[in-house]
Amino acid sequence: MNNGAELYTVGQLAGRTGLSVHTIRFWSDSGVVPPTDRSPGGYRLYDATAVARFDLVRTLRDLGIGLDAVEAILTRRVAVAEVAEVHVRALDAEIRTLKLRRAVLSTIAQRASTTEEALLMHELARQSAEERQVVIDRFVEETFAGVDLDDDAQVVTGWMRELPDDPTPGQVDAWLELADLVADDDFRERVRRAATAGSALASHGFELRSLIVEQAGRALATAPESREGRAVLHRICDPDTPRDEHRDLCRWLDTVADARMERYWELLAALHGEQPPEPSPSAVPAFRWVLAALRAHTSDDQ
Repeated sequence: MNNGAELYTVGQLAGRTGLSVHTIRFWSDSGVVPPTDRSPGGYRLYDATAVARFDLVRTLRDLGIGLDAVEAILTRRVAVAEVAEVHVRALDAEIRTLKLRRAVLSTIAQRASTTEEALLMHELARQSAEERQVVIDRFVEETFAGVDLDDDAQVVTGWMRELPDDPTPGQVDAWLELADLVADDDFRERVRRAATAGSALASHGFELRSLIVEQAGRALATAPESREGRAVLHRICDPDTPRDEHRDLCRWLDTVADARMERYWELLAALHGEQPPEPSPSAVPAFRWVLAALRAHTSDDQ
């Protein structure tokens, strides 16, 4: 019964809310906003509360929330905030996918050479951009799970996950190549080992790398097991370094002395817009030289 409150027919309700008659009937039949009452002729009637509920339903539907979720909200089986949080995550994923497609399409549009276009389309034909994004996301989640990453490392993993809003053709190329690289199980395990070992070497990792490249890079023609090689090694590593630290360093070098690891860092730098003006010499030979020298001389130094 209406208890004297003003009631509205479906047509009147449509005029007040701007909803179509069909939509009002459909939402009513779905149980989302049932009629308040019925006229003697059997026509549906709605009170002011129902009008407000229709306005709320329209708002929630405009946000992309399904009718089942809307009904759960209206019957207080679930909070609006909970549903909103789920939809925010869904929208974030959709926005990310659209940005990715836009980046790739923009790159194709910027290509001046039909040969470059053909190469890019060939790469995408093997695997969609969205599938590559899944590969990269899985790599980050599985490789660094349980690893205590510092702030810099977290930023670096972020470079992998997201292309810039307006990437250069080179950045898109780097991102496509990176997805192929990280799909390899052996490489994923190598990066995880480097990340784990890197936590022990974090305090001097970049400094040590520069020192190795500088000192061992000039000594590549010197036999690492020779007396001269030992002198070079001591300029890189303090001869009084404990055995366990030498062992950790050997494990780290054995992991990073790989051309794929070097390419991985080059691709990350390209994604971040840090492409060097000209290619730098590979550091892998210097890493391998130091590894051989450590294995040859560590036992002598203890």
